[in-house]
Amino acid sequence: MDAKTNPSTDMDIDHQTGTVISGDVTLFYRRFGQESNLAGKTPILIVHGLSYFSYDWIGPASRLAADREVVAMDMRGFGESTWSPERDYGLRTLANDVTAVLDALGWEKAVLMGHSMGGRVCLVTSSWYPDRTAGLVCVDFAPDVEAAGRRKVAERIGRQPDRFASVAEALAYHGEDANAAPNSAVYQRYDAFLRKDDDGYVLRRDLHYRDNFKKVLETGKSAPAKVDLWGMLSGLAIPVLMMRGTTSDMFGPQTVEKCRQANPNVTAVEVDGSHDIAGDNPDGLVDTVGSFLTQTGL
Repeated sequence: MDAKTNPSTDMDIDHQTGTVISGDVTLFYRRFGQESNLAGKTPILIVHGLSYFSYDWIGPASRLAADREVVAMDMRGFGESTWSPERDYGLRTLANDVTAVLDALGWEKAVLMGHSMGGRVCLVTSSWYPDRTAGLVCVDFAPDVEAAGRRKVAERIGRQPDRFASVAEALAYHGEDANAAPNSAVYQRYDAFLRKDDDGYVLRRDLHYRDNFKKVLETGKSAPAKVDLWGMLSGLAIPVLMMRGTTSDMFGPQTVEKCRQANPNVTAVEVDGSHDIAGDNPDGLVDTVGSFLTQTGL
């Protein structure tokens, strides 16, 4: 593991960055706040979603770190983490990456907080490694994913080109303003999520994911689930917060009560915002998580 102080150019929030080897990849993370053993609060590890990376969590992570350590990691194949040469992106491997980061940080236990796909990773990690998880926060993730949202994701990622000619082209492809100024937040965000090479700009997400969704679009069939996510949620003996964005197309409103019924340890709430609660309503997200941590004594 290595670490350095990094005066962040994204939102000008200072934090440390570090890396850790896990299997066939090098994982990157951003670290905020005080050492948990000094603050007396359980640290938080944040895992981003499929169309996001640790950069998107700088603001919320810095606020959550007011009384504890918070780390936002890039999953293998995303952001500043390296891509798996073997395209090893199975849930068991992703869960092992989470514990590798915990080990590198010297954290015996943490609150695992995951958005969307990151919520799935945090859920299975909590189930497989209960001794490493003090609490679980799922941000707009539930075991049931709405069909309309799933299709939208498949279309956007499955038709993604190998590279973009410019940042503006990447913005346009993802439904953003192609004429956004270079100093705007949206331009800087995509500039950070793109890697320049001789032929253009490559999105910092392994094309493994694009290829998988491409197959779904071509065949009309998704890969069968290999784990029982509802069973895992039902079996957790730790405090769990399930958070739905009020306009989310991924987490249906009918699933909120289903989450509550799955396990008495689950607190399921709705927060104003879309699937991207952290981007739409960071204040609401931070306040909701903060209340959950206070109420559960984490």
